Amino acid sequence: MKLERKDRVLIGIGVAALVLIVKLFSIQVLDSSSKDKANSQSMVRMPIYPNRGVIKDRNGKVLVGNKMCYDIMVTPKTVKEFDTTAFCRVFNVDKEYVKGKFEEFAANSRRIGYQQVLLLRQVTPEAYTAFAELLAKNDFDGFFGQPRTIRQYPYNAGGSLLGYVSEVDANYISRHPGEYRPGDYAGMTGLEAVREKDLRGVKGEHILLRNSKNQIEGPYRDGAEDTEAIPGKDIVTTIDAELQNYGQRLMKNKVGSLVAIEPSTGEILTLVSSPCIDVDKLADIGKYYAELAKDPQKPMYNRAVSGLYPPGSCFKLVNCLIGLDEGVLTPQTQYPCSMGYHFGNHRLGCHAHKSPINMEESIMMSCNAYYCYVLKTMLENNNYENIDEALRAWDEYVYSFGFGHNLGSDFPSEGKGNIPTPETYNRVYGKGHWKANTIISISIGQGEVACTPMHLANLSATIANRGYYYIPHIVKDSEGIEIDPKYHEKQYTKVDTTHFHKIIKGMWRAVNSGFGSGGTASIAAVEGMDICGKTGTAQVPHGADNSVFICFAPMDNPKIAVAAYVEHGGFGATWAAPIASLLVEKYLTGSTTRPDLEQRMLQGDLMYRFPSKR
Repeated sequence: MKLERKDRVLIGIGVAALVLIVKLFSIQVLDSSSKDKANSQSMVRMPIYPNRGVIKDRNGKVLVGNKMCYDIMVTPKTVKEFDTTAFCRVFNVDKEYVKGKFEEFAANSRRIGYQQVLLLRQVTPEAYTAFAELLAKNDFDGFFGQPRTIRQYPYNAGGSLLGYVSEVDANYISRHPGEYRPGDYAGMTGLEAVREKDLRGVKGEHILLRNSKNQIEGPYRDGAEDTEAIPGKDIVTTIDAELQNYGQRLMKNKVGSLVAIEPSTGEILTLVSSPCIDVDKLADIGKYYAELAKDPQKPMYNRAVSGLYPPGSCFKLVNCLIGLDEGVLTPQTQYPCSMGYHFGNHRLGCHAHKSPINMEESIMMSCNAYYCYVLKTMLENNNYENIDEALRAWDEYVYSFGFGHNLGSDFPSEGKGNIPTPETYNRVYGKGHWKANTIISISIGQGEVACTPMHLANLSATIANRGYYYIPHIVKDSEGIEIDPKYHEKQYTKVDTTHFHKIIKGMWRAVNSGFGSGGTASIAAVEGMDICGKTGTAQVPHGADNSVFICFAPMDNPKIAVAAYVEHGGFGATWAAPIASLLVEKYLTGSTTRPDLEQRMLQGDLMYRFPSKR
């Protein structure tokens, strides 16, 4: 039967209508994507901030924990008139502040739209509880509290090494694309910055629905699409909290550093930079940042790993070991000292002591002249074609001790220091126009030689280990955290290990012989502890000399190696040696036996030597 044209048109319309109905059914009932797209226009996404990982000391004590707080957020377009007096009373803020914030929101209303913006930051749980009672009365439409955690510090230990957490800015966000948004927090300095990826955790998200009147109706899909926050990982450090606190007390009112390392592992037990940041200020860094940044003594600058100083006489130990390995020195070698080393019309001075002396005595007495002769003999060694080649060989030895480059620790902003090369002196004096006596000051750790207190502590650990070190580090392997395998590898120096025991007796005698017998560090002696050490008095262009001391103990199977550096402290035995020895005694025995010396160190104030602090 042939259909009429009208019938064919009607059938076509019917088929088209049926296809449309099926399509609409599929889209609206079977396929929720279009509904989701519509809903997305009215979704409110609220971040769930994770608990940041806890930082612990080597014994499990919490160095950095968390405490609850709230950010007070508002959606300006939905805020009605509210009781400003009640609001300000609850949070103890000024009405002008609140007024100014809402004027700011109004000026940026097009950009803000229906977004939530920050009104008050980090209010206490007590204040938020009081505010919640007002919210329950519906007096504050458009306001809500965003829970989050902030840092707290049970121990006043390690402000400079722990670092601080702060809100990210636009520059930080741009340097970490896709990882942070305005309102997020991140570690900015110290350990908080180094281990940021482990500590920060992963944000979660609440998704809420807003109706046509811009009112929150409730969770989207009954919370089925919400994601939980994942807490950050806990970090176990190598630091001993009690020892760190004690070290900070010893260095109070002094400028410098105190570093202690466990030689058998390279684990940093103590890392003091003084003046340091008090943890109370660290917890509220935004409030104190300007004050800390303007302080002329730079408490935010970590001198222990970044400060560059002349090592002074502690560096004689390196030259002594190089001389032994080069064969230009033996323990029996003697050199004279007539109140110093004389060359031409010049003299590099020294203190009064017997003459001539052998190698062990030179360490015990810290003779300057002895090491001038040692360096001169090495640089004029006939095994080398010229002095450039000899100094280049010396450089390689010194570098192998960790000087002149980053040690590779897991701590930020580690300084390289400086070790002069032939190119250094060729630029200054011209090739062929300098000789050993021209650069003789490097024999005693002066001149162009510079290092960090960390380098000196590492030198002490290297000698304690008789020729090798583990790269100093501050984080331990723990659950969910693996440190770089390099921290478990021995780093040998170029000096044969058989030479190290030859200098250790001299270090022992420096501490344990008594000053009348030549020991420059007798003040560091503790009966039965066998501390081995070396004093340094490092000259600086202005002001009193720097006081330096490195040591380890006990002599056999050492448990701790220390470097103390006190700016403008004078002789090494005046401040650095007693501070370091008290730290050693405290670590090995849990107490100290020299109350008068301890009180003098704890109460000592050298800040008058810094004109900017007067």
